[in-house]
Amino acid sequence: MNSPSSPRVPPGHSDVCIVGDGAIAKTTALAFAQAGQSVTLLCPPLAPPAAAGHGWDVRVYALNHTAHTLLSSLRVWGALDAARVAPVDAMLVNGDGAHAGGLGFDAYGAHVGALAWIVEDGNLGQALDAALKFAQNVRVVHGRALRLERGDAHATVHLDGGDSIAAALVVGADGAQSWVRGQCDIGLDYRSYGQRGVVGNFACAKPHHGAAHQWFTGADGIVALLPLPGDRVSLVWSAPDALADTLRAESAAQLAARLAPLCADKLGALTPLQPELVRDFPLVLMRPHAMVASRVALVGDAAHVVHPMAGHGMNLGFADVAELVKAVNAREPQRGIGDARVLARYARARKEDVLLMQLATDALARLFGSDIEPLRAVRNLGLNLLDKLPGLKRRLISHALGRPG
Repeated sequence: MNSPSSPRVPPGHSDVCIVGDGAIAKTTALAFAQAGQSVTLLCPPLAPPAAAGHGWDVRVYALNHTAHTLLSSLRVWGALDAARVAPVDAMLVNGDGAHAGGLGFDAYGAHVGALAWIVEDGNLGQALDAALKFAQNVRVVHGRALRLERGDAHATVHLDGGDSIAAALVVGADGAQSWVRGQCDIGLDYRSYGQRGVVGNFACAKPHHGAAHQWFTGADGIVALLPLPGDRVSLVWSAPDALADTLRAESAAQLAARLAPLCADKLGALTPLQPELVRDFPLVLMRPHAMVASRVALVGDAAHVVHPMAGHGMNLGFADVAELVKAVNAREPQRGIGDARVLARYARARKEDVLLMQLATDALARLFGSDIEPLRAVRNLGLNLLDKLPGLKRRLISHALGRPG
């Protein structure tokens, strides 16, 4: 459905300028284009093409139903390589210590076909790029942004080559170190968890049956093994910095040996996939003081960064995109795309969901990152108790699916 008419920006420019080149930026471009807006997607200068690889990406996303619905509506989900997408049929959470608690969720109990879907970054990126090629009112510009000017009628992004892009709305989808956010002088609360996410992929000797496993290990952090197609799993180990240094210095085979005490009974022996790739990234909490400014909206990691234990950082970004496009489409005829009230509605609509995820992941990271024995007992008891409370479990799983309430 096309949005209401609004004052046009200067000829030759766009209704919306999106800054960024990741999955959230490309999805935002497609969503606005499908809504009838003219879009400019500003990406960094072109880099030399990477050598084609046939292995499995170490960067994967656990996409929930909100992401699935949005990508399906944009005809991106159907363009994914389905043979490389793994549905998550169950989630098994394990405590630590001699009396470890446990908590389980499954798709059958949630009355859904899958709890989530594990999708590689490359698979998602290729599907989005293919969709962008067929989007008639999207132009992709490669350049380096130097300055953002915001006026009453439109905003202008000035590029280092002397060109500029004017648009009624600029969307910052440019990641945690967002240039757009910095241009708007939006304050930021930042805290490092003193951890890094160590990621890699392995073959497992036993079938995983579509189950994702997570272990809270106390001093050694949080270990998650996510199902990939076939008898393969993807590791995300939220490890304290000192341990992460050790893990990165070891081979993938040594990393697999470290995981054996946790997963051998469920998944059997782990074998590194070829080529052996292990990567890591810092884990931080970032809370910008606002998601909007004059003629600017932030989405994805530009708007919030949370601990990855729940796997919902990307899902928050997709929900941002859906809500921003919804707010723009629902505006009154007299209001433009970048109208302050329209953007304020977007910010209000996202405030509760984002805040709840920030509070929940931060509290869990603190609780399960402690190795104090009384806390161990309390959290294991809490896991066991929650597992026996179906009403609360349903609320938790509904929120995780992207269907709060």
